[in-house]
Amino acid sequence: MADKDDDELNLPRAALNKMIKETLPNIRVANDARELVLNCCTEFIHLVSSEANDICNKQQKKTISPEHVLAALDSLGFVGYKEEAQCVLQDCKAVAAKRRRASTRLENLGIPEEELLRQQQELFAKARQEQAEVEQREWQQMQLQAQHVAAQSVPNKDNDSVDDDDDYS
Repeated sequence: MADKDDDELNLPRAALNKMIKETLPNIRVANDARELVLNCCTEFIHLVSSEANDICNKQQKKTISPEHVLAALDSLGFVGYKEEAQCVLQDCKAVAAKRRRASTRLENLGIPEEELLRQQQELFAKARQEQAEVEQREWQQMQLQAQHVAAQSVPNKDNDSVDDDDDYS
């Protein structure tokens, strides 16, 4: 059970291995060294998050914000990390803003909502009309087929005009 709890509190090993391989592509890193890096990363995250939580509580806030994390890095003396974290934060904000802009493309078309609704209603009406026409053609086709079948099943009077009179002479 302790191993499971430890796994939940650690960074994923695959992510750490990928980071090591990308950072040091031509160097082989021993498993003990990987384990040490993993433990250091975990401890660093716990330290920064604990400090950010303390700062958040002092400000009587309930949610840790990026500013709390940056203040924690500053108060712990990780100014170099703080600058890098600010750059990453700006990148994340830019990506989030881009996603928001992409999701509001419809709003940015410049067409009022009433006009869009009117166009939608026109399209629905046109689709209903086309569907009704298709159904009408199908009905007419079925009627023609039924008439054709009925005409074939009725005995032909010309062929039946054979002398039905019995000759009793």
